[in-house]
Amino acid sequence: MLLTLALLLVLPLTAQTSLAPTLAPTGTLRAAFLADNPVLGRVDAQSGTVTGPVADLVKELARRIGVPYTLIPAAGARDVIARLQAHTADVGFMAYNAGRAADVDFSAAWLLMPNSYIVRADSPLQKVEEVDRSGVNIAAVKNDTQDVYLSAHLKNNRVNTVASLPSPEDLASLLLNGKIDAFAANRQRLLEAASRNPKLRVLSDNFFVAGQAAALAKGDPARLGALNRLLGEVLATDFVKASIDRAGLQGVDAAPPLSR
Repeated sequence: MLLTLALLLVLPLTAQTSLAPTLAPTGTLRAAFLADNPVLGRVDAQSGTVTGPVADLVKELARRIGVPYTLIPAAGARDVIARLQAHTADVGFMAYNAGRAADVDFSAAWLLMPNSYIVRADSPLQKVEEVDRSGVNIAAVKNDTQDVYLSAHLKNNRVNTVASLPSPEDLASLLLNGKIDAFAANRQRLLEAASRNPKLRVLSDNFFVAGQAAALAKGDPARLGALNRLLGEVLATDFVKASIDRAGLQGVDAAPPLSR
């Protein structure tokens, strides 16, 4: 009986540890993520320490497969994709969209990220549906999740894109000087910008909730299946929700457990 119990205790760990060569072929789980997205994590400017949901999740995945890990702050989605394709990162973290899925394979979502608009505090715009009308100047970062979604779904308007995310000061200037009427981004980013300027506010609803996922170099279904199984184990617990709460994120939620 004692031998049977010992085997039952060891088998799950052995099964997980056996994933190490598949998910971390160098012996270290190397994870790239969007460094400028507070929903995923924050990089301390002085120490370089990464905190937030990605840091917590990667640490947990590495623990479960029995390897060390390293976090790689990336400049944007194209940087994450390039690292995966060059095999200088094993896994990448960013929101799924069809354009990116042409270049990498995505896991199921592990975190849900709402997206909305920031406007002037005195703007007549109150709901996201009111932004989709002629004469409202919408801006978003080119090829980011918000641009991709809105370009496909706006019926009466279009998105004017910018090359990169404006600083909070530049974003305020664009809105307050009337150069744009609404800027689309994830809610966490927008709330942080609005908290710095009382002349700005974030609309109360969302136009889209994006699934943050893990990405792998394309073309290995077995490897993707292994990652999804591991993520499924984590999502079956309150791990991601607890990480979101520790990070103080607003409106962000853990994805539901994966169906078995």
